[in-house]
Amino acid sequence: MAVVTAAVLAVGGTLPAPAAQARGSGDVAQRGLDRLVHDDTYPAALAAVGRDGRTRNYTSGVADLRTGAKVPADGQVRAGSNTKTFTATVVLQLAGEGKVALDAPIEEYLPDLVRGEGIDGRRITVRQLLQHTSGLPNYTDFTGDLTGKKRHTYVQPRALLDLALAHKARFAPGTRWEYSNTNYLLAGLLIEKVTGRPLAEQITHRVIERIGLRHTYFPGVGEEGIREAHPEGYYAAKPGEPLKNITEMDPSWGWAAGQVVSTPGDLNRFFSALSGGKLLEPAQLAQMRTTVPAGLWPGARYGLGVVSTALSCGGLMWGHGGDIPGYHTRTGVTDDGRAVTIAATADQPPVEQGPADVLATVDATLCG
Repeated sequence: MAVVTAAVLAVGGTLPAPAAQARGSGDVAQRGLDRLVHDDTYPAALAAVGRDGRTRNYTSGVADLRTGAKVPADGQVRAGSNTKTFTATVVLQLAGEGKVALDAPIEEYLPDLVRGEGIDGRRITVRQLLQHTSGLPNYTDFTGDLTGKKRHTYVQPRALLDLALAHKARFAPGTRWEYSNTNYLLAGLLIEKVTGRPLAEQITHRVIERIGLRHTYFPGVGEEGIREAHPEGYYAAKPGEPLKNITEMDPSWGWAAGQVVSTPGDLNRFFSALSGGKLLEPAQLAQMRTTVPAGLWPGARYGLGVVSTALSCGGLMWGHGGDIPGYHTRTGVTDDGRAVTIAATADQPPVEQGPADVLATVDATLCG
């Protein structure tokens, strides 16, 4: 869920022969995955490439550094902040149903809750939460090390909110953009308040089941494993340090901002369905795609839970991406039906170039 600032660099260099062969974008995807493993030393990398209604899956590396097990094609990974797009989709569905007003203050739905030094829920709108322009401090800046014993601790959303609100506002609402997981914590609480139902149920019913994502789920309370075939996730405190297996963890601290588990193929299907108008009415999709400049990577602009990025071959890709201990994902779909998701099995890159190469592989594959 951390933001990684990375330059978009061309995929190049000499790589081993690809493990799977395909034409065009598939060749590009396989070469990119091999670079992520052999040059950037990610334990494994997975890709799903969609074009003309068909999807191909690619892998490189090993699923388990201890056993050398084969990487499962389209294996499940923790999707991290791609969860934000699921959450934003539900809020925008509620807006389309007349149950939420995007420009209403969050105070209207969660009275007397959003208060702190320089923080006033009467001055922060729902739109500002979804677009990261609220000025709220980021609770994950204050959670401490989540990669040790604390990774097995269950945390309730309100405790995370209290942690954030104990710190002063970053800036006045609407005056700038800054990524904060606290925004989506509040979006999740908003969904629960308006619907009277659990967030996990709403995401499952309104998004996952609606478009038939068979390998995507919101983990249950206390659930620390990953249900289906998956590569192990790894973590290093900083580039160059030894990787440790961090697959088993309680992801409750991610909640509405980062808890979903999915596969590259399902993430392609989700973002394609979203862009194709299968989850939102045109008016709400247009709101979602109204963007502001975002400090994620060069050319990135943030809408309401989605990121647009200019492609090197022209046009835009839409997606999000996610970083959570063990996994790093980047997603991109185009309006003409191309879709790519790349997942690497370490969120802190083994080498600093790693995140840039992941994003570059998405770009190169979409342009291939």
